[in-house]
Parts: sequence; structure tokens; C-alpha cells
Amino acid sequence: MCTAYKCRAYPDPEQASVLNRTFGCVRVVWNRTLAWRQDRYRTEQASTSYAQASACLTALKATQELGWLNEVSSVPLQQAIRHQQAAFTSFFAGRARCPRYKSRSGRQAAEYTRSGFRYRDGQLLLAKMSTPLAFAWSWPDVDPASLDPSTVTVSRDPCGRWYVSLAVEVPAPAPLPAAGAVVGVDLGIKDFAVTSDGHRIANPRRLARRERSLARYQRRLARCQQGSANRAKARAKVARAHRKVRASRSDFLHRTSARLVRDHDVIVIEDLAVKNMVRNHSLAKAISDCGWATFRRMLEYKAVRGGRRLIVIDRWYPSSKTCSACGHLLPELPLSTRTWQCPSCGTRHDRDVNAAKNILAAGLAVTACGADVRHPGSSWVRSAMKQEPRPVRTGIPVLQLQDGE
Repeated sequence: MCTAYKCRAYPDPEQASVLNRTFGCVRVVWNRTLAWRQDRYRTEQASTSYAQASACLTALKATQELGWLNEVSSVPLQQAIRHQQAAFTSFFAGRARCPRYKSRSGRQAAEYTRSGFRYRDGQLLLAKMSTPLAFAWSWPDVDPASLDPSTVTVSRDPCGRWYVSLAVEVPAPAPLPAAGAVVGVDLGIKDFAVTSDGHRIANPRRLARRERSLARYQRRLARCQQGSANRAKARAKVARAHRKVRASRSDFLHRTSARLVRDHDVIVIEDLAVKNMVRNHSLAKAISDCGWATFRRMLEYKAVRGGRRLIVIDRWYPSSKTCSACGHLLPELPLSTRTWQCPSCGTRHDRDVNAAKNILAAGLAVTACGADVRHPGSSWVRSAMKQEPRPVRTGIPVLQLQDGE
């Protein structure tokens, strides 16, 4: 399996100058090629292949105006063309939005393939550099000298931090020992997640806690003159504040997803349409602060790596309005109602715990019949056909784990 080790990098002034020039050239190549693609499509109604985009890069480097593109390594420039081609492929397939122009004030990155770097005995030497690039290794159980990276990506955050990412092929890890437990997870805003066994995971609200300081930094930035040194310092402070929020949220999501995968053999979640939910202007900021989409991606790859099973049920399943004890379905259940009593069996439910129980039951039920299961990484759903209706039974089905499973 392919994995990546991302480390803090510490280039010296000469190396930083080379990398900054490389970032600028990558940005120019990306923007010029993107503009040429769009103009060609508008005028000729023709798509652009990778070979044609590569020929455009060769033509750009041959011009007198952009002759300085030859001063940096050609590998990151060629990789920018490959990434743009992959971005357009994903866009036409409906998996991503249309590629946009790169800004010099955002994150800068350059990718090197094997022909653009040399990695020996844990030392990294990039093209156009005479000394190895220093970086901090944060995995004591992994010997950096034993790695054989296929690609190296050097990046710089808007706040000025440098990073280097080494992509390597490693053997698949051994599956985790059987935990003997299954869980349904209902994601929310007040509580980040509520599990079917009644456990509540509090929402840390990382952005809301730093919102006042972020607003203060933004006001200072707005008062600075365009192009001044003080504006650059103020922009770096804003970027650092956002980086702290992003890092804190990522740490919480990693810990939560790792704990769920470690303690359960089967995890059932809902297929939330986060892209549509953030269109609600009243809840958009709170939903974005939760990071549900990132949390699902973490669960997906960690479940595969740990030998666990992640089941994603349909987003239209009425998990909150269905009684987990008798199966009675309420016609309406306002969002403000947090607890309700079933009119059929009299059971009193907590809205979120009841939804988590129903999510678990739905996941185990559709797994038994093999229908309506949305597999991780795919939007394809296979529906049940010609099945006899089943009577509603009280309680939650329990997954029976056999020896060796």
C-alpha cells in the first residue's frame, strides 16, 4: 500500500530561494496552461489531452518572455501539467469542481519524481540544490534511511511553514484483533457524534473558540496598506491562526476515528450530503467547523487498514423519526424536538441515541440482504428487488461474529 510521511522542513536561505522560484514557475505554468485550455475550448470547442498540454509547456519555455522557466527543474513543471490533467478528468467525471487559478498568497507546492531528487541514507537532495534539505523526522519506529520514496512534495503554508512529504510503498499492516462490538454513529452539531450504545462525543467547536481572535487579526489586516510589509506580517498572523484551528480539528478527528475503528468491528454511519447542507446560511459555519466529510474519509481508510467494515446507509433513511423499539414511524419530527415518546409502544427516546440505534439496525439489515449499501468511495447503490416484506421486530439485531472473523 502507498502511504506518505509529512515532515517539517527547514531550508536554508539558498534552498528557500530555489524553492520559491520553483513555486512561482509552477504557478505560472498552471495558470497559463489553464487559460490556454479554457480559451481553446471556447473558441474551438475542443478538449485538451495531456500530450497537447505538455507541448504547450514546451512552447512556453521556448518564448523569450518566459525563458526563466528553464532556470528551475523541469520535473515540478511537468508534474503540474499531470495534476491539471487529472483535475480535469475528475471534473468531467463529476467527482470534483472545475480547476481554478492558483494564487501566490495561498499554499505553494512542487512535486518531484525520482528524476528530480536523490534520497540516500535518510538525506534528501532536490534538483538545482547543492546541499541536502533538512527535515525533522517524527516517527521513531520507522528508520528514514530504509525508505525508498517514489515522489517528494515540498510545500509552504501561507504562514511560512515548510513541509516535505515522502510517498513510499509499505507492506499492508496486519488487521486489528477482533473487538466483538458493532456501533451506529449519528453525527450532529451540538454533540459531534452519538453512538448506538449511548456514548456522546462532545463537539470541540475549534473555530468558534478562536473566532474573536480571528476577527481581530482580520481587522488588523484590513487596516494595513496594500503591498506593505506590515500587511504581509498581518496576513501571516491570520494564516497562523487558521492553521492552529485546522490542526486542532484534524487532531480531534484523527483521535475520534481511530478510537471507533479500534473498538468496533463494524461501524455504520449515514451518507450525509455535506455539500448541500452548508447551503443553509444559518448552520453553514457550524457544519463546516465539524468536518464531517473529513471524518468519513478518515473512517474509510482506517477501516480498510485495520480490517474493519464501514457501512454507509442511505441519507434519506428516517433514523430520527423511527422508533428503535417497535419500528413506528412519526409523520413529522421538528429539529427542535430532542426527546419524544413513541405513541405505539410508549418508549421514550432521546433523538440522537434513537437515530444511532436505527442507523446500526439499518446497516446490519441491509448487509444481511446485500441491498442499499453505499460502499466507501462510491456513490453506487444497489437496491433490493422482489423481496417479501418482513414484520417489524423489537430490538436491534446483533451481529454474530464467528471464530476467525
